[in-house]
Amino acid sequence: MKQGWYSESIEDLCEVEYGTRVVRKRDAGTIYLVYGGGGATFSMDTYNREDRMVIARFAMSKRCVRFVDGKFFLNDSGLTISPLDDNTFDQDFLNYQILSLNDEIYSLARGTAQKNLNVNAFKKVQLSYPASLEEQKQIVAKLDQCFEAIDKARANAAKNLENAKELFQSKLNDIFSQKGEGWVEKKLGDVCSLIKRGIPPKYIETGGIQVVNQKCIRNHKVNLTLARRHNIVLKSVSQEKLIQIGDVLVNSTGVGTLGRVAQVRDSIISDTTVDTHVTIVRPIPDLFFIDFFGYVLIKIEDEITKSGEGASGQTELARTKLQNNFIVSYPTSLEEQKQIVKILDSLKKQTQSLESKYQQELNSLEELKKSILQKAFEGEL
Repeated sequence: MKQGWYSESIEDLCEVEYGTRVVRKRDAGTIYLVYGGGGATFSMDTYNREDRMVIARFAMSKRCVRFVDGKFFLNDSGLTISPLDDNTFDQDFLNYQILSLNDEIYSLARGTAQKNLNVNAFKKVQLSYPASLEEQKQIVAKLDQCFEAIDKARANAAKNLENAKELFQSKLNDIFSQKGEGWVEKKLGDVCSLIKRGIPPKYIETGGIQVVNQKCIRNHKVNLTLARRHNIVLKSVSQEKLIQIGDVLVNSTGVGTLGRVAQVRDSIISDTTVDTHVTIVRPIPDLFFIDFFGYVLIKIEDEITKSGEGASGQTELARTKLQNNFIVSYPTSLEEQKQIVKILDSLKKQTQSLESKYQQELNSLEELKKSILQKAFEGEL
């Protein structure tokens, strides 16, 4: 460690401040956002924190440390820490150091279905700091300057990423809005042979069949590395609920996941089904050039997302609503459908290349932040 620097545990240097349990039904208001270990959930009319670095305590994600600007209410799913002695430890210096320890703090999580912080182990985490309070403030000033530049670069990359996504959606909307002779409009249920949710799985580690869940469906793709296994001995699965090429999978529950769609196009997924949070939408084969049907669903993805009902966190889309409330447009000519797919596939390939480029920029900027923080708290900044 650099000369003039010391290392002590969080419990020796800091006060650990837990959030307060609140209930939406009883405590909800309109003024201050309520945070726990993740993003804001609802609002209240009182606050108990202002401009603080929050550490997740319950239901931890990989991003378990985040700074919240302004006044807010912290519930019991999160905690904050502050220096026991302001003359020894600067709060802003502490905030940056806790941010730098995000991955180490996440490694202290315990549990499988829900990861919770091992608070006793958290209190033993070592903090490094220079004895000089003035040096701490100088480091904070340098980090502020670096992070301001990085945040501007991130904002530009994020905007470029959003523009790339909007480019594809704009072209898709143009094609479906300029429908001409030979196009028809029908309820989604009238052009499908199957619209059904999946099974309540009996999970096992190996064997059985794969089960696609909400997390598997993102960016119009199915990621089978996130699928789990179902024990078909305990519960059989009907043939119709095994995924087929051409099926479109629709996330049908959850805030932030509801409405995501992905078509199975490129390979046969043998012995794979979906759970009860996902709906299989299977087109009538004679009506569609199969790849075109995927774009039909992508076209109405935003409508599906906005059609969920229920309480926050429990939002879902009923099968009957999917069948009856969504009107889809398509040309009856399979050859015209095929030409449209050719155009959209080409554009999608281009926009995905742009998205990959801008996402890599965002990832690189995030790694740069981590590198700068590491140097800062090794005394090398």
